[in-house]
Amino acid sequence: MMDTISDQHAQQVLLDNRNILVVDDEEPVRRLIGYLLKTHGYPVFLAADGREARQILKDQPIALMLCDVNMPGESGMDVVRSTLVEHKDTAAIMVTGLDSSVLANAAIEVGAFGYIVKPFETNEVLIDVANALRRRKLELENRFHREHLEDIVRIRTTALQQALDWLEHSEKELRQSREETIQRLAIAAEFRDGATAQHIQRMSHYCELLARKYGLPPERCELIRTASPMHDIGKIGTPDQILLKPGKFTQEEFDVIAQHAEIGYRILSGSDAELLKVAAIIAYTHHERFDGTGYPRGLKGDAIPIEGRIASIADAFDALTTQRVYKPAFEIDHAFDLMRKRRGEHFDPELLDMFFELAEDITRIHDQYTDLAPPNQFRAA
Repeated sequence: MMDTISDQHAQQVLLDNRNILVVDDEEPVRRLIGYLLKTHGYPVFLAADGREARQILKDQPIALMLCDVNMPGESGMDVVRSTLVEHKDTAAIMVTGLDSSVLANAAIEVGAFGYIVKPFETNEVLIDVANALRRRKLELENRFHREHLEDIVRIRTTALQQALDWLEHSEKELRQSREETIQRLAIAAEFRDGATAQHIQRMSHYCELLARKYGLPPERCELIRTASPMHDIGKIGTPDQILLKPGKFTQEEFDVIAQHAEIGYRILSGSDAELLKVAAIIAYTHHERFDGTGYPRGLKGDAIPIEGRIASIADAFDALTTQRVYKPAFEIDHAFDLMRKRRGEHFDPELLDMFFELAEDITRIHDQYTDLAPPNQFRAA
């Protein structure tokens, strides 16, 4: 436990690091950049050449290095190349007096995040530095996430192919988001999310059916159908021994698995594509409860987006009526009875009543997309 806390502290120190090293053989330029960055709150170290830079890198944790390309002796490219190999937590930006696409490509090739052309504008330097530090933090967070996953699991090619098929039949706006969505799903496909391909189909059709019954516009219903399979994509960050555990979770284990809603939101948010906006909303809110006792934010009633309230009902019903590692499948009528007891507590009462009115269609979807073989044999807790 102490090792985990120490690791987390060390990682946070790396993520919070804002130290910047400026390497330039021209003292006026070196001091000017240093002064500019210091006045905007960055801790700054200055070096006149590669030798001084290496000594500073040895003594200080450096988040970002701004390095001149042309210096006497060892070139800036060589300094950056060796630094990025020896100090994997350090990012780099090249500084040059020559605005050249060849130079820009060379800088990217060695691993720099970009380059600044002299003479430069103050805002240009500040924007490039802020973007480089932001990208470095994201890459470090991604690396830490991968390192702490207990088991990197098989690629879910079936789910990805289904996503591709759905996107092929989407509206014009969804087609525009195809490439970005595929890229995000490709990342997710490297990990095991614990859901079957049939679960994804059932979830999407339950959600679409209830959205249409509620009276949402057809285009919104189609978006919900296409986005809802990504509701649990955040479970890529849940270790197998928790995700696949038979029986009840301890409070500590529940706290870990509950993080999947926020993880999913972080994966899917930030896009201009409407599909991914809806997917992010569903991932973030499908475990909120109508009475405010859900997670991750404890939203209540209409404060929960309609997409989240719909997905909550669909997901709960599918969990009850399909076999899981911790339980057998319940009959549909029994599942309805269990959900009815949570009317107005767990579920939006108006939506739940509509869901029950769709019993015939719900049963048809359930039977049409029945799991051919459960991924894990049920074991009694």
